[in-house]
Amino acid sequence: MFDFYGTVVDMQGGLVRAITPFLEGKGYAGEPNDVVTWWRRTHFENSMIDALLEGEHTPYREIGHRAVNQTLDRAGVEHTRADVERLVSAIESLDPFPDVLEALASLQERYRLIILSNGDPDMLERGTAHAGFAFDDVISVAAAGSFKPHVATYRKACELTGLAPRDVLFVANHEFDCVGAKSSGMLTAFVNRRGRPFGEKPYLPDLTVADFAELAATMRG
Repeated sequence: MFDFYGTVVDMQGGLVRAITPFLEGKGYAGEPNDVVTWWRRTHFENSMIDALLEGEHTPYREIGHRAVNQTLDRAGVEHTRADVERLVSAIESLDPFPDVLEALASLQERYRLIILSNGDPDMLERGTAHAGFAFDDVISVAAAGSFKPHVATYRKACELTGLAPRDVLFVANHEFDCVGAKSSGMLTAFVNRRGRPFGEKPYLPDLTVADFAELAATMRG
């Protein structure tokens, strides 16, 4: 079971490519990569607040709109609602990391491959189609009514797929996602593309790999 944004597809790189011409057109002198980092951090913070409030689940797209609007305000970049919506729509056409598709094809010969993502169902439908790989199942946390790493998201994924948590290896580039999946009873694999330490946490990954090529080689033995 895989996280999608940032694990299967290159979210940082793809959003930098999407926002750069927009920022250049506005005469922004800062680094587009920094703006995308602000965008993603703001989105993450807002989604975690939404999960903790335990009210009605806010769609991922709407969280994205709020995050981009706040980020552009922080950067001092004039923008319209249409600008915000166009930038967020770029999330639906992110390219997979170069090592991903071959590794997934190899893994699918032996394993059932499932996506569990914070994205909205329609965004994931378009995003996985753009990535160019037919997963065995694609699950949005909207089914659980909360964002990962709430335990309900991993439990709902198991319920929908008929899998016991112990029979799932959850693969993510994000520490918080590995911790959430592990705490729910799943095995976890941390894709450490940036070569950073996982840190002292109560739920450490069962496997750490540099990329999907190493993941596939390890899982196929």
